[in-house]
Amino acid sequence: MRRAGAAVVTALLLSVVGCSSSSDAEPSPLSLDWREAALPLAAGVSGAPVVRDAVACGGAWFVVGGVRDAARVTSPAVWRAGADGVSWSPVSVAAESFYGKQNVLFSAACRDGRLVAVGDKPGGAHGNPRTSSWLLDGGGVLREVSARFELFGGPSAVNVSRLVAGPPGFLITGNRVSGAAVWSSADGSAFEVAEGVPGLASDASGVTWAADAVAVDGGWVVAGGLMPAGRPDRDPVGWRSSGDGVWRRLTAEGASGEYEELQRVALAGGVPVALGLRGSALGVWRLESDRWRPVGSFGSVSPSAWSGVRAVAVSGSRLVAAVGDGSAFGLWVSDDGGSGWRPLVSPRAVRGVSGSGLSVSAGPGLLVVSSDDGVSGRVFTAVSAT
Repeated sequence: MRRAGAAVVTALLLSVVGCSSSSDAEPSPLSLDWREAALPLAAGVSGAPVVRDAVACGGAWFVVGGVRDAARVTSPAVWRAGADGVSWSPVSVAAESFYGKQNVLFSAACRDGRLVAVGDKPGGAHGNPRTSSWLLDGGGVLREVSARFELFGGPSAVNVSRLVAGPPGFLITGNRVSGAAVWSSADGSAFEVAEGVPGLASDASGVTWAADAVAVDGGWVVAGGLMPAGRPDRDPVGWRSSGDGVWRRLTAEGASGEYEELQRVALAGGVPVALGLRGSALGVWRLESDRWRPVGSFGSVSPSAWSGVRAVAVSGSRLVAAVGDGSAFGLWVSDDGGSGWRPLVSPRAVRGVSGSGLSVSAGPGLLVVSSDDGVSGRVFTAVSAT
């Protein structure tokens, strides 16, 4: 199914667009030729697709999420397509645990053709997320990785955020009672948690929070925030590790005094660029000489569960971000490394409601948008910048 992007410009999406910091005039939106891709369900499965993330891997594309039936019971699901993202088919999924069978997969990453995913399902007496990691085996089956409950859960659990891949392997960012934490694996077959680590964990300076990471120079850069002692807000902060288990804190220039945090990070032109909240707008920072330097801001946000940056993708020299303004989701694009931004017309209007979300991923020649309005998930593709 083909949909011209200009046909779905609505007042809802335009409410997400503010003004780029580079100009007082509202920038003109960019339109792409979005194509909707059908997501068939596996034989014997009924319900609606739930989509959360997409990744290019081994010459193919994968979308991860789940299926939600009429009683709103979920099960994990994955779809695969060729490099053109046109025709999708369900991937076999093998769950081991009680909550694994109900997981919705929310983040996926690929290294050397090896697909790994992370999913969860709220459960137990307190409704805490029950998290599992998943690995695509040589037979094309995505299998739940058996792990001890305390690896992601237990009395120290807070949240699991994002999974990324790079030359060192796979890294999951998240948080424990001790503050920012990471889970690492060389090949995705088993993860180990690093919590309470000096530099990464909370200390006398404040409470740390990790949200995303990117591979760089044989190690990792993690992006997040710090709630300074005696203050109720956050300042942008990051960490760098060379793979030796030592984490060095990376602070930001010129903290504004407003609520600021880094929520997503990507490598653009070899430089980590982070996006996140900056007061009532969305901010952009570049990591230069191990300091986060603010380079721009865009849009406007109001506090809610649907505020902030959900994804950032690098398409050639272009940055593409999926964001929420507090009531709806939309797409933005930057052609200058993050200083100036303009809206990218989304293929579908998505309000901020329970179960909704928007994500964007980039691969060779293609942009993939995972769009979920809380009722049904859809996937759209467009030829990307090279």
